[in-house]
Amino acid sequence: MRTQIIVDAANVVGSVPDGWWRDRRGATERLRDSLVPYTGRGIAGHPGPVEVVLVVEGAAREVAPVPGVRVEPAPGSGDDRIVELAARAAADGLGCVVVSADRELCRRVAAYGAQCVGPRTVRQPPGERT
Repeated sequence: MRTQIIVDAANVVGSVPDGWWRDRRGATERLRDSLVPYTGRGIAGHPGPVEVVLVVEGAAREVAPVPGVRVEPAPGSGDDRIVELAARAAADGLGCVVVSADRELCRRVAAYGAQCVGPRTVRQPPGERT
């Protein structure tokens, strides 16, 4: 089964107090770029290749996609867009993993069979990634 990894950009960027609030767009672009290797190798329990989707909102809405990482700007709530994407993945028969520490969002996507993992899944130092 193909797997789609949906990343809650605002939640993952905000999980590390590295000054992201001074440049939300730049922080989101760095996150986007760091996700590229996961397209080939996948994440723990979900070997690659996988489809990586980065959901952006607010000041990061203009972040462009790069080869391997699709960027989905949320017209309103990023959480609502993530739920829509999880529902679509379920309808298309895809496995779905949402990367977020937002408990309410995780509860909502679980209704569509999506698994939720925390931001550390994609924020670990390169030597420690699985």
